[in-house]
Amino acid sequence: MMMHMPLLVARRENNVVGFLISSNRDTTADIPIILAMLDAYPRHARDAYVYGPVCIDAKERGKGLAQLLFEELRRLLPGREGVLFIRRDNEASIRSHRTMGMREVSHFSFGGIEHIVMSYVG
Repeated sequence: MMMHMPLLVARRENNVVGFLISSNRDTTADIPIILAMLDAYPRHARDAYVYGPVCIDAKERGKGLAQLLFEELRRLLPGREGVLFIRRDNEASIRSHRTMGMREVSHFSFGGIEHIVMSYVG
Protein backbone atom coordinates (compact mmCIF):
# COMPACT_ATOMS: atom_id res chain seq x y z
CA MET A 1 0.00 0.00 0.00
CA MET A 2 1.40 3.39 -0.99
CA MET A 3 1.49 6.08 1.69
CA HIS A 4 0.08 9.44 0.65
CA MET A 5 2.65 12.17 1.04
CA PRO A 6 2.00 15.68 2.37
CA LEU A 7 1.23 18.63 0.11
CA LEU A 8 1.53 21.74 2.27
CA VAL A 9 -0.14 24.99 1.24
CA ALA A 10 0.41 28.38 2.91
CA ARG A 11 -2.28 31.02 2.59
CA ARG A 12 -2.45 34.67 3.51
CA GLU A 13 -6.05 35.83 3.57
CA ASN A 14 -7.56 33.99 0.58
CA ASN A 15 -4.36 33.82 -1.47
CA VAL A 16 -1.95 30.91 -1.81
CA VAL A 17 1.49 32.33 -1.00
CA GLY A 18 3.51 29.14 -0.90
CA PHE A 19 3.47 25.39 -1.20
CA LEU A 20 5.71 22.40 -0.58
CA ILE A 21 5.27 19.07 -2.32
CA SER A 22 6.69 15.75 -1.17
CA SER A 23 6.41 12.43 -2.95
CA ASN A 24 7.34 8.77 -2.63
CA ARG A 25 10.18 7.63 -4.83
CA ASP A 26 7.80 5.15 -6.49
CA THR A 27 5.44 7.96 -7.47
CA THR A 28 8.22 9.81 -9.28
CA ALA A 29 10.01 6.76 -10.68
CA ASP A 30 9.20 7.71 -14.29
CA ILE A 31 10.46 11.31 -14.10
CA PRO A 32 13.90 11.47 -15.74
CA ILE A 33 15.36 14.28 -13.62
CA ILE A 34 14.30 12.51 -10.40
CA LEU A 35 15.93 9.30 -11.64
CA ALA A 36 19.11 11.26 -12.40
CA MET A 37 19.07 12.71 -8.87
CA LEU A 38 18.60 9.31 -7.22
CA ASP A 39 21.27 7.74 -9.43
CA ALA A 40 23.68 10.48 -8.35
CA TYR A 41 22.93 9.73 -4.68
CA PRO A 42 22.51 5.94 -4.42
CA ARG A 43 23.16 5.95 -0.65
CA HIS A 44 19.72 7.43 0.13
CA ALA A 45 17.65 5.59 2.72
CA ARG A 46 15.31 2.86 1.53
CA ASP A 47 12.28 4.86 2.70
CA ALA A 48 13.61 8.24 1.50
CA TYR A 49 11.15 10.58 -0.17
CA VAL A 50 11.51 13.36 -2.71
CA TYR A 51 11.28 16.85 -1.23
CA GLY A 52 9.99 19.60 -3.46
CA PRO A 53 9.36 21.60 -5.26
CA VAL A 54 8.82 24.36 -2.75
CA CYS A 55 7.50 27.62 -4.17
CA ILE A 56 7.12 30.88 -2.28
CA ASP A 57 5.41 33.98 -3.68
CA ALA A 58 8.00 36.66 -4.51
CA LYS A 59 6.43 39.08 -1.98
CA GLU A 60 6.72 36.46 0.78
CA ARG A 61 10.35 35.45 0.26
CA GLY A 62 12.83 36.09 3.04
CA LYS A 63 10.14 36.00 5.75
CA GLY A 64 10.69 32.41 6.92
CA LEU A 65 7.75 30.82 5.13
CA ALA A 66 9.84 28.09 3.45
CA GLN A 67 11.29 27.26 6.87
CA LEU A 68 7.80 26.95 8.37
CA LEU A 69 6.64 24.64 5.58
CA PHE A 70 9.80 22.56 5.97
CA GLU A 71 9.34 22.28 9.76
CA GLU A 72 5.77 21.08 9.27
CA LEU A 73 6.90 18.49 6.71
CA ARG A 74 9.54 17.20 9.13
CA ARG A 75 6.91 17.00 11.87
CA LEU A 76 4.68 14.92 9.58
CA LEU A 77 7.51 12.61 8.45
CA PRO A 78 9.77 12.22 11.50
CA GLY A 79 13.00 10.31 11.09
CA ARG A 80 12.71 9.91 7.31
CA GLU A 81 15.26 11.13 4.81
CA GLY A 82 14.26 13.76 2.28
CA VAL A 83 16.23 14.13 -0.95
CA LEU A 84 16.09 17.10 -3.31
CA PHE A 85 17.92 18.77 -6.14
CA ILE A 86 18.60 22.43 -6.86
CA ARG A 87 20.15 24.02 -9.91
CA ARG A 88 23.75 24.86 -9.07
CA ASP A 89 23.22 28.47 -10.24
CA ASN A 90 20.29 29.02 -7.82
CA GLU A 91 22.44 30.37 -5.00
CA ALA A 92 19.51 31.83 -3.03
CA SER A 93 17.75 28.46 -2.87
CA ILE A 94 20.94 26.61 -1.97
CA ARG A 95 21.68 29.11 0.81
CA SER A 96 18.10 28.88 2.12
CA HIS A 97 18.11 25.09 2.20
CA ARG A 98 21.52 24.97 3.90
CA THR A 99 20.14 27.32 6.56
CA MET A 100 17.34 24.78 7.12
CA GLY A 101 19.98 22.12 7.87
CA MET A 102 20.16 20.35 4.53
CA ARG A 103 23.53 19.21 3.27
CA GLU A 104 24.97 18.68 -0.18
CA VAL A 105 25.50 14.97 -0.83
CA SER A 106 26.09 14.74 -4.58
CA HIS A 107 25.70 16.49 -7.92
CA PHE A 108 24.58 15.68 -11.46
CA SER A 109 24.04 17.23 -14.85
CA PHE A 110 20.68 17.04 -16.60
CA GLY A 111 19.89 18.64 -19.93
CA GLY A 112 23.22 20.45 -19.82
CA ILE A 113 22.39 22.09 -16.47
CA GLU A 114 24.35 21.35 -13.30
CA HIS A 115 22.41 20.46 -10.14
CA ILE A 116 23.33 19.63 -6.58
CA VAL A 117 21.64 16.92 -4.53
CA MET A 118 20.80 17.76 -0.93
CA SER A 119 19.58 15.55 1.88
CA TYR A 120 18.28 15.78 5.44
CA VAL A 121 16.68 13.54 8.00
CA GLY A 122 13.35 14.72 9.43
